[in-house]
Formats: sequence, C-alpha cells, structure tokens
Amino acid sequence: MHWRNDGLRYGMVSLVLHWVMALAIIAMFASGLWMRTLDYYDTWYHTAPELHKSAGILLLIALVLRLLWRLVSPPPPVEGSPLVRRAAGIGHFLLYGLMLTVMVAGYLISTADGVAIDVFGWFKVPATLSGLPDQADTAGKIHLWFAWTLIVLAGLHVLAALKHHFVDRDGTLVRMLGRVHNPS
Repeated sequence: MHWRNDGLRYGMVSLVLHWVMALAIIAMFASGLWMRTLDYYDTWYHTAPELHKSAGILLLIALVLRLLWRLVSPPPPVEGSPLVRRAAGIGHFLLYGLMLTVMVAGYLISTADGVAIDVFGWFKVPATLSGLPDQADTAGKIHLWFAWTLIVLAGLHVLAALKHHFVDRDGTLVRMLGRVHNPS
C-alpha cells in the first residue's frame, strides 16, 4: 500500500484520514443530538460537552491536515462524464466547507465567554474571538443547521459512491478502499 495518492488509487494517508474523520463526524453528530437531551442533573451534562469540544478541536486539526495533504498528494482523477466530475468537485467542496463551518461555529460557541478550550488536558486552545453580540446563540444555530446539512450531504455522498459501485460499476468505491479497479 502506498502512502501517497497516485493516478489509480488513494494512498494510506488519505484513506485513514477519510474513514477516521467520517466515523468521527458521525459520532460527533450523534453525541451532539444526545447532549441536547441531557438535563442539568444528568451526570453527563457537564462532561459530554467537554469531550465533544475536545474531539471537535482534534477533528479541526485533522481537517487542516487533510486539506494540506490534498495539496501535497492530490487525489486520483474522478471517473465519469464531465457532469459527474463537476458534481463530484462541487460535492467535495461543500463537504469540506461544511466541515470547516461546523467546527469553527463549535469553537465560537465554546469560546463565546472568553474561556479557552481544554483539549483532553493535553493543551488549551485560546478564545481568540469572543464577546460578539449573541455569539454563542448565533454560532449555535449555525453549528446545528450546518451539522444537519453536513450529515445530509454525507448521506448523498454515500449514495453516490454506492451508485458508482453497483450501477456504473466503476472504480470509485474500490479506490476509496485502497484498491485498483479491475473491470470485468
């Protein structure tokens, strides 16, 4: 297995970043929904948001690394018609944009009161932008609605991958599993 992407398949770094982030984002979305059900006297009421914030900062770091990796090791070209290639480009741009927006909004919620985010006790991320009018509420609405939009778009992304695999029978999904497509 190659570390870098090539013209035929994704490399190990891209694959690990893709699948770990996909699972983490689903887990973060589920934990965000779950946290909204907690009441003040629940034992997780204070702990869950701290874990969510810490994981969110690590995801933001992973996203930045992933975007930098795309510059260093560009993904293989998209298979399909010009329309399919354009749709894939727009879809990926939106996925990355939504991930970034959700994470930055989460940061703005968490730092609205001027307190740094303690990331699992390993390091602190300072509150560089705080005290804006209704910062936590506005960022909270953006975080919620863009997270839902991200999950819906990710679902469409999965459906598109399945369509490529089962209907088009091209190598799109196979490449995301680190293999080379051998048409039969």
